[in-house]
Parts: sequence; structure tokens; C-alpha cells
Amino acid sequence: MNQYLRLALLATLPALAAGCTTTGARTPVDVTRYHLGQPLERTTVSVVPMSGMIDATPEFRAYADAVQAELNKLGYVPATSERPAGYIASVSFTRASRGTVQDRPPVSVGLGGGSFGGGRGGGFGLGGGLSFGIGKRKTNEILVSQLWVQLRRRAGESVIWEGRAETTGVGIKDNQPAATAQRLAAALFKDFPGESGITTTVK
Repeated sequence: MNQYLRLALLATLPALAAGCTTTGARTPVDVTRYHLGQPLERTTVSVVPMSGMIDATPEFRAYADAVQAELNKLGYVPATSERPAGYIASVSFTRASRGTVQDRPPVSVGLGGGSFGGGRGGGFGLGGGLSFGIGKRKTNEILVSQLWVQLRRRAGESVIWEGRAETTGVGIKDNQPAATAQRLAAALFKDFPGESGITTTVK
């Protein structure tokens, strides 16, 4: 590499590195709910796995705890042996891969349109521009996470409300089970019981 180009590059790197951090907004949550439009009494509730789910995994516990926390805010208290459940909240969740995406290089350098003098009339110009990345690209997995909850009366087992919430996350940071569970549960129970049969987007 020409010594003048190398010196220009070294002088440019500190400023570029200082501004190379990127900020990414979290993707919104899509929510769909169904209910009969009847008043829902605030009573005791038991949060259980939906048929086929295993309740012993840490990830299920994260989703169950998130659902219970939102129900608590709405006035539904956990059932106990002394106070049997008035409602049963069945919880299911899924997480599916939708491929991968690559980040841009940590630092991108662009040079062009300028000239550097070499002393005594010497020098050279950079015409047309030069741009290249420095550093390795990181590959992140795209994951779609979904929470599904059915609320039914303990007596009669009839479903009186159900809802699904779904969001997409990129990479490990956006797909932490506990944080994802809390986001989905908060969106699912926002403005409970919500409009029936309508899909809304919660940012």
C-alpha cells in the first residue's frame, strides 16, 4: 500500500471506530385475540402447560411466569389449595428459525475524491473512490417466537378467551427467553380482553 494512502487510512480509523456502533430497534409484536364479548370476572387462575407441552423446562417457566405476572396486573390471583382456580390459563410457545443474516463489517472505510501531496510538486489523487470493510462479519439467526394462551373456566372447561402474540428477533441479544416471554405476554394482555378477531401491532 502506498505510504500516503496508509497514513490517510490510519488517521481516519479512530474517528470511524468511534462512530461505528449501531443501534437497532426491536421488532413489534403482532397480537390476535378471540373472545365471546362477555364480561370476565376477576378471580383465581392456574397457569398450566397446553396439551403436549412440558412444564419442567426453564423456558416454559419463563413464559408461564410472564403470563402469570400479566394476569396478576389484571386482578387474577394465583389459585391455591384453599382457593381453587376459577379459570385455567393454558400456555404454549414456539420458536422457529427463519434463516440467518450477516452484520456489516464493524468498520467501513471510504476514501476518494481527494489528493495527497508528496512534496516538491509530487502527489497523487484518488479518483472514483475506494470503500472497504474492516473486521469479520457476524452471522445472526432470525427467530420467530410465538406465545399462545387459552383462558377457560374451570367448571365446564369452555374456552372464553384466547390470544396469540408473535415477534421476530435477530441474534442472541434479541432472543433471550425471559425477555421475549415478557414482551409477548405484555403485548398479548395489553388492553385486555382486546378486540376479537383483529390483529394489532404493539411496538
